[in-house]
Amino acid sequence: MRFATWETGGVVSAGVVSDLPDGAAGLHALPAGTTVLDLVRAGLPAAREAGEAALRGPAVPVESVRLLPPLQAPTVRDFVAFEEHVEGVRKAIDGVAGVVEEWYQAPTFYFTNPYALVGAHDDVPVPPGSQRFDFELEVAVVVGRDGASLTPEQAREHVFGYTVLNDWSARDLQAREMRVSLGPAKGKDSATTLGPWLVTADELEPYRDAEGFLALDMRVGVNGTQIGQDLLSNMGWPFEELIAYASRGTEVRAGDVLGSGTCGNGGCLAELWGRRGEAAPPPLRPGDVVEMTVEGIGTIRNRVVEGAELPPVRAARPRPRTRTRTA
Repeated sequence: MRFATWETGGVVSAGVVSDLPDGAAGLHALPAGTTVLDLVRAGLPAAREAGEAALRGPAVPVESVRLLPPLQAPTVRDFVAFEEHVEGVRKAIDGVAGVVEEWYQAPTFYFTNPYALVGAHDDVPVPPGSQRFDFELEVAVVVGRDGASLTPEQAREHVFGYTVLNDWSARDLQAREMRVSLGPAKGKDSATTLGPWLVTADELEPYRDAEGFLALDMRVGVNGTQIGQDLLSNMGWPFEELIAYASRGTEVRAGDVLGSGTCGNGGCLAELWGRRGEAAPPPLRPGDVVEMTVEGIGTIRNRVVEGAELPPVRAARPRPRTRTRTA
């Protein structure tokens, strides 16, 4: 089952996606006031029951509405689970080849901005001050049940579903931040696309391989030209292990979003810049259209637009390091 959130005429609705006879997608609304996050928190059986009831109602063509992120996530963690991506981006950001040994020891993630989620077809502004804007092709898992210190086996029972994620990245801002050795911040928090909808876990089980990975085809293009293609099963850890790690010594909650990290083989521009030693293809510019398709989930398509022009950030002021107040 596929769940979506949309806006039309100033009214936000949530509902179920169906396939119309003409091949387009139809949206069937849930009762007013019900959100996809409500369904996630209610659990898969209750969500399916609500979805079946909604499917008996009328359908609205998806082309007639503005798709919003499928759910308003309480938290968004983004992992870096593809070795090939790490190889290329490290060279582009740090100028150093190879993958650090620590990457292999355990999954690594950072928290990104849940207030910056954008819909499947929304315009995306260039972050203030950035000249090296980039996309990142990912899949995100949505947690369906609260849990703490889960085993991977337990974590599989906590999966509600999956959606496509584009982790928009200002590579020049990110490069400066990473030299402070604290992780990305303003290089990553301007926008994250989620969509087009949230596909329940059972829909993707036929793609699971013998090792427990989802072998979904992933593709990204800019202005109609394909840039990258990979399989989701090239992750270093399956999603269950990412959820288990995120919950280790703490908790995850229903509605939390965990990104896979960017796939390899052109899943972002920076990987290609690192491998080629030049900015080819060039950074994204206003007017560029980025389209991502993940097998079994769907397609998101965003246009890059001009961002806000803000004053330069003021540098730190030298301090005398006195230890007592002076008159």
